[in-house]
Amino acid sequence: MELKLNLKQQEAAEHKDGPLLITAGAGSGKTKTLVSRLLKLLESDVIPEKIVAITFTNKAANEIKKRVAAIKKNQNYQPFIGTIHSFGAQIIKQEAPYFGRTKNFTIFDDEDSLSLIKRILKDRDLPKERFNPLAIMAKISDIKSELKDVGEENENAYDSKLAAIFNVYESELKKNNAFDFDDLIEKPVRIFQKEKDVLEKYQKKFDYIMVDEYQDINIAQYFLIKLLAQKHGNIFVIGDDAQSIYSFRGSDFRIFLNFDHDWPEAKIIKLEENYRSDGNIIKASSSLIKNNSLQKPKDLWTKNQDGESIKVFAYQDAEQEAWGICENILEKIKNGDKLEDMAILYRTNAQSRAIEQAFLQNKIPYEIFGGLKFYGRKEIKDLVAGIRFAFNPNDSVSAERIKKTFKREKGLYLLDNLPRLAGELSIVELINFFMESTDYFAYLENNFRNYNDRKENIRELINFAASYQNPHDFLENISLMSASDGKPKLITESVKLMTIHMAKGLEFKNIFIAGCNEGLLPHEQSLIKKDDLEEERRLMYVAMTRAKKNLFINFYNLPSRFLGELPPELIEFKKVSEYGIENKDWDEDTIYLE
Repeated sequence: MELKLNLKQQEAAEHKDGPLLITAGAGSGKTKTLVSRLLKLLESDVIPEKIVAITFTNKAANEIKKRVAAIKKNQNYQPFIGTIHSFGAQIIKQEAPYFGRTKNFTIFDDEDSLSLIKRILKDRDLPKERFNPLAIMAKISDIKSELKDVGEENENAYDSKLAAIFNVYESELKKNNAFDFDDLIEKPVRIFQKEKDVLEKYQKKFDYIMVDEYQDINIAQYFLIKLLAQKHGNIFVIGDDAQSIYSFRGSDFRIFLNFDHDWPEAKIIKLEENYRSDGNIIKASSSLIKNNSLQKPKDLWTKNQDGESIKVFAYQDAEQEAWGICENILEKIKNGDKLEDMAILYRTNAQSRAIEQAFLQNKIPYEIFGGLKFYGRKEIKDLVAGIRFAFNPNDSVSAERIKKTFKREKGLYLLDNLPRLAGELSIVELINFFMESTDYFAYLENNFRNYNDRKENIRELINFAASYQNPHDFLENISLMSASDGKPKLITESVKLMTIHMAKGLEFKNIFIAGCNEGLLPHEQSLIKKDDLEEERRLMYVAMTRAKKNLFINFYNLPSRFLGELPPELIEFKKVSEYGIENKDWDEDTIYLE
């Protein structure tokens, strides 16, 4: 079976020797092009074991393996196809003695690393207030992923102690015959840099290096790939700088932009034909992303019809927005669309609360893609347990949760005082008492990496609780939603809810972007630095280009500045109020932000 390719895809697939950069627009057949190039190499005189195809997720690696296997049936080939971390692990396995470890080493996950760091801090009698274990773990990760040198002689006392902690941490990993996740990239780079004979061994072993999602690599990954490819120069990278949205993980899309500086003789091919979306979606998203200054410009186009205009809905608040989205989904179902044709995308996990409640009340099956439902999240369950116990001291399940979550003194203080205060304080005041008594934000910050997400979830719960006068109504509503919160199996026929970050790589007939407000998208924490704002715009671009046929953009309060960057002639604008839905001219009723 041959893959049908357009002229640009064919050109990329047939390129054999020398560096090649494929800058691939959204929906332009990136994976098909990579697989085709891999197959062309396998069909030529290249020994399969000489090829490395690197991805950044197991899902992507499995997809490539599956596509290759479907075409190259019953043929014995063994190129490496896998994640960059699994590739690094293979190298470490061969070179383990160099690091004072054996081949049967253990790979520590985040929880293992955090436990080790906590023990080191305790042994050195360092206060958690100044040396937060999670912050230390993040700094150690930065040191490794950015290939920083660490010495204990620093003018800054904190940095000296951090360096000492790092060195003890490394020593303890060695004692445990273990590597952490960052080691899987950093350690091969270190040995390549220090031992020329080891580097030459692997350069001779691999003639062709292929890298998917090249826009998402970090510094250590960049050096690993560059060092491997230096001898033969047969490096093939593919990606889209307009979809680089993972800087919080350490990725640096400038590496993608600078590829032709690293490899001056590189050939550059642009894949600009989109096969996924209708024309109006392509025109609008392309118009948006052109406002970014740091990019390799592309002119995305499609042979698909222009299709429907982009629907922009203005609401008064998050609850009204959620109900409006439900109404539009029910209308789509009435007209023949399926539940699985629809996805709702949002910037932060906390936004799912209002949407979930509207879905439950409208009896629309839904599924959180890649995350817990709102009322299943630990911080929400902790706070709800406190409120439940306050109004029902016989609730032993909630009491047990409080005891297990907090140290004895704090747990007993809550159990003694919550029932007493239930008749005196509002729900919001009870939540505040719970949090102040336990120093709950500090507890979250010291124990969980996604502290800011959890903090936003709590704020969302407080906002929701504030709308209730009667605490029993609130608890009943929570209980009913929690009862339907379990997910014993995946629901095929359901609307998918997910963050925009989770949506990358997916596509749906109908996309609903929720909370396209200034302060949410772009997020308020991204408004200071230009680089951060441009990444938020890339997030918006990713969200828009998930849509195949219909794109609904929703906001309340102040509209996102990104809405002002969309062509007015492609927009159908509707304002929703207690008086109904009004059709408006897009220029007439929208605030543009400079």
